[in-house]
Amino acid sequence: MKRIVFCDFDGTITQAETFVAMLREFTPVLSERLLPEIYAKRLTLRDGVRKFIQSIPSARYGDIIEFTRSQPIRPGLLELLDFLESREIPFVVISGGLMGMVESVLNPLRHRIYAIHAMEVDTREQFLQVHSAYESETEIVAKAQIMAKYNADQSIAIGDSITDLNLALAAEVVFARPPLTRYLEERNKAFIPWSDFFEVQDYLRDHVLGGSFEQSLRTH
Repeated sequence: MKRIVFCDFDGTITQAETFVAMLREFTPVLSERLLPEIYAKRLTLRDGVRKFIQSIPSARYGDIIEFTRSQPIRPGLLELLDFLESREIPFVVISGGLMGMVESVLNPLRHRIYAIHAMEVDTREQFLQVHSAYESETEIVAKAQIMAKYNADQSIAIGDSITDLNLALAAEVVFARPPLTRYLEERNKAFIPWSDFFEVQDYLRDHVLGGSFEQSLRTH
């Protein structure tokens, strides 16, 4: 595949940081203590997220899915999917959140998405257990590792947070929203700022698919 778009879910496809909102709703005490540690990179995503999820009783998993189901999608996603399909460019969702949460929102569009990667949940024990086929030393869902397995000639990443940092650093083209922009600036990684998927589509059409995106790439 010549080009593939790899897109985050929480705060990227959804307008709000759905996973973080869920953690604050279902694990308020831990969230108050651990989320700042994750954002400051003093606690790895793998260790922090596992502490969060495995503190939630399995009986509440249905409540988590319902909490997520009504989350609004960021404008322009349908039009971006139309645009990519017309050019036979796969759209792959890679989420650091729970598969059930992602599917509850994207189920109506599932046939238009090439693949979805996220944490799998086991509800058979008293508390939720999570696992992933692509776990690394710092992430339960190692996004860059997943992207690498597709072996795209040109990887295009879309994200918004620290959970997308490794993905963005490994991609050729990066669309970033805050706070991901700050982490990329610290590492001198070029990116394209964006607010909705209409802007992503316009930039891809005008600069990436039409020729040399390097000339128009902006670093902020």
